[in-house]
Amino acid sequence: MSTHSVVEAKNQLSDLIDRALRGEDVVITRHGRPVARLAPVEPAMKPVTAEALDWLAAHRVGDHEPSEDSGTLVSRMRDEGEH
Repeated sequence: MSTHSVVEAKNQLSDLIDRALRGEDVVITRHGRPVARLAPVEPAMKPVTAEALDWLAAHRVGDHEPSEDSGTLVSRMRDEGEH
């Protein structure tokens, strides 16, 4: 982890961003106290495409309705465990 004052961070911002992108923990301090941390932004998820939905539909396991709702299933499992 590296710590840098606000003034240092202002003068070295590009370098500090590069270091954060490489995985280094970069902390900015004000009057000796940590106030901010530089971290890479997580990449956004890809949008769901029609092709992805078609693939999911083609690879779906089972096309039947459940025999009971989830509340009934949980109650039954709980009751079976009491014996």
